[in-house]
Amino acid sequence: MKHTKLIVASLLLAGGLTLPALSQAGVAIDLDIAPPAAVVETPPPAPQPGYVWAAGYWNWEGGRHVWVPGHYMAPHPGHHWVADHWEQRGPHYHYQPGHWER
Repeated sequence: MKHTKLIVASLLLAGGLTLPALSQAGVAIDLDIAPPAAVVETPPPAPQPGYVWAAGYWNWEGGRHVWVPGHYMAPHPGHHWVADHWEQRGPHYHYQPGHWER
């Protein structure tokens, strides 16, 4: 297992990542490369009343940022959607996946 983590960490570093943190939820993504400015999206009409628009975001894929278009999701009563986003932490950029919050 230790050998596998070392190989994964080495591959991530080779792909431009820094400080990869292996956790139970997967691999946290910290980059030295800032994501581009968000693409301006105009959401189409919701497929059903109450549906929530999840805005598009930049994903890190294949050693580069790739735009993931926004989409509608069924509502989760009592919750609100927190969009996928990148946070600057010192000289690095940390990816925060989108999720529902109370």
